[in-house]
Amino acid sequence: MTNTILSALLLSFFAGAATAVGGALAFFIKKKNLSALSMGLGFSAGVMIYVSFMEIFPQATQTLQGLYGEKPGAWWGVGIFFGGIVIAWLIDTLLPSHHVEEHTLDKSSKLKHLGLFTALALAIHNFPEGLATFMASMKDATLGVSIAVAVAIHNIPEGVAVSLPIYHATGSRKKAFFYSALSGLAEPLGALAGFLLLRSILHDAAFGVMFALIAGIMVYISLDELLPTAHEYGEGHKVIWGVVGGMFVMAVSLLIF
Repeated sequence: MTNTILSALLLSFFAGAATAVGGALAFFIKKKNLSALSMGLGFSAGVMIYVSFMEIFPQATQTLQGLYGEKPGAWWGVGIFFGGIVIAWLIDTLLPSHHVEEHTLDKSSKLKHLGLFTALALAIHNFPEGLATFMASMKDATLGVSIAVAVAIHNIPEGVAVSLPIYHATGSRKKAFFYSALSGLAEPLGALAGFLLLRSILHDAAFGVMFALIAGIMVYISLDELLPTAHEYGEGHKVIWGVVGGMFVMAVSLLIF
């Protein structure tokens, strides 16, 4: 039993560490290469939009429909999804830099705000993912490994979404890596919470609610933060190709895993 718990925690840590790997990728992009920054932000938006609508939200709706019936479950899923968007808006509003008038913010301030907001939202997203990885690993080690690898692949571009704007805003590799790693740390913390607090009380309804909220939060980040910032630094259709590339990579990873 102890070995099973340890393995489940390690798998969750592995999945979360991939966010830091994505964060390190920012170091290979030239600081003044705004075209690469724009495509990178578009890529991250594509990843988040695709995984929200093609995996996370359908999974949430299916779970809620299984509990409450087809129609009521679907309505609950939609309502909670938009509730996630409202929560993301509140988080955005409450961040300190948001209260500064838009015209007083220079581009560096906007980028740093974007990076910190993305890190916070992804930390919220990573917590239940770590919990899910842990629970799956406790039930079936093979299933746990598959989920951990899939989550790790998803987390790499998410790490890029955090580190790119912070790196370009501050020029600090340490800060970019720190915040991306910090958002990934929520993954093993979610696993630890599952072991210490939730193992006996967690049920399908909680997973359905969490994943519907996550989908809404991630869509808000993409549409309100990532894409507008990407267009600000982009040229022509580079942002769109970044979005399409992110969707393609996520689609392939979901098909493989």
